[in-house]
Amino acid sequence: MKRVIALLLVVILSVGMLAGCSKNSNNSGTKDDGAGTATNGGTDNSKEVNLVLYLYGSEGVANKDILAKLNEKLKASINTTIEVKYIDWGDIATKYPLMWSSGEKFDMAYIAATANVPYATLVKQGALADITDLLDKNAPTLKTALANQWDSVKVDGKIYGVPTDYSEYTSYGFVSRKDLMDKYGVSSISSIADMEKYMDAAVADGQVPLNGKSNLSNDLYRTFIGTTGGWINAPGISESELYLAADKDDISKIFAPAFTDEFEAFAVKMHEWEEKGYWSTDILSSSQDDKDNFYNGLSAGYISHQPDWTGSFGTQEQKLPGVESEFYCFPEANGKIVRASGVNNATGISANSKYPDRCLQVIEKLMTDKECYDLFQYGIEGRQYELKDGKVTRPATYDEKKDAGGFASWAFRTDALNIPQLTEDPRRYTLNDAWSKVAIDNPFVGFSFDSSKVNTELSAISNVNSQLGIQILLGKTTQDPKAAVAEYRKQLKTAGIDNVVKEVNDQWTAFNASK
Repeated sequence: MKRVIALLLVVILSVGMLAGCSKNSNNSGTKDDGAGTATNGGTDNSKEVNLVLYLYGSEGVANKDILAKLNEKLKASINTTIEVKYIDWGDIATKYPLMWSSGEKFDMAYIAATANVPYATLVKQGALADITDLLDKNAPTLKTALANQWDSVKVDGKIYGVPTDYSEYTSYGFVSRKDLMDKYGVSSISSIADMEKYMDAAVADGQVPLNGKSNLSNDLYRTFIGTTGGWINAPGISESELYLAADKDDISKIFAPAFTDEFEAFAVKMHEWEEKGYWSTDILSSSQDDKDNFYNGLSAGYISHQPDWTGSFGTQEQKLPGVESEFYCFPEANGKIVRASGVNNATGISANSKYPDRCLQVIEKLMTDKECYDLFQYGIEGRQYELKDGKVTRPATYDEKKDAGGFASWAFRTDALNIPQLTEDPRRYTLNDAWSKVAIDNPFVGFSFDSSKVNTELSAISNVNSQLGIQILLGKTTQDPKAAVAEYRKQLKTAGIDNVVKEVNDQWTAFNASK
């Protein structure tokens, strides 16, 4: 995913649905027993507790103010407050694994099936608390609200994470400028050939079509998977790297695309794209990505997923006034738009937490209580946001230097409480509605790959991908592209790719046999 620092995050307001977050108006079972002892479904909450929650991103200037408001409500209702600690975007690959392995004391954290330490691996390592038998007592409203999502986080029948309940289609595609399409005589873009026609014209016009930095390589890999046959993303290798795939029409086997004829052909094409000038010659040392350059008028296109494209509508209006953009969705033509599952974004409770019951109570508040949800998702009304025509927007008094703030709280989003933002392209909901009728269910829902047996191999593969894999996809190898692919395959074999593919297939087969 393109990184999204949520300074103004998605919001909610579902009229008449849920009561507020105060002690006297909440629906999570918290009450005063008449003797001054706060209880929650029979749990003794008389002791005030502060919990530590880890999230991705950095701290906004107003985050402490938002959190103070939220903690007032949490303390009044469940006698609990939270402290947010941040993992900066550039530190995720190193800090996230260390956070779990070091024995650090914290209570909750963002987790996902495709995180740098996968959800199932955290379960296998005993890093997460088993919350299966805690839900009825501590989060009954949440348990009911997420009824359709719990299967996505079950491991051996047990629940170790709280999944999101937000409908999303994170299919990748190519974003182009409508004014340039008109100028170049490109009526529509719905294939790689159309992309090339547009990008060739952009180069002739003095534009750099994909003017980005080295992370473009991963987006080009997504382009490859998304436009190739029935291929879909599969577990085994982090999706921030050159991941594994399966065929939607035969998911019995997971494979490494690098060893296919299709990958070799794509490598040759990427070498051609580099020679044509589709990206800058210094891309390996550049610091600005294609999306940022696009909105600064320095790139004719960029590659991202649909929610990122539609969510950048406000930025586009501000930086490129009067310019419209178009989105060519890679997997759409091949009928393989996949519905996101709850385990894609989830929250885990650390096995080291002394208060898993309180953690669940907090998560329930943040996901089902309107007032708490509002604060956590988009800030303080009148300061970070206001509602205009039923949509979230910034107030006229908003000052980025003192009011900017928000949390990377994707794992806590729900369809029940989400409402659109004024800065979103309305096509997000048009496309979501259309795709909901044709999308396929993720065949790997409920299956969580445990990488603990192949961590050494995965680390070695990561090194190969970060060096030669990136160079191949950016056409930057000193060798002929076919020779580079042969060397890449050799290095992957040495790193242990066969062991990884075998392990993921063994676990996948066992999972299916147990159903």
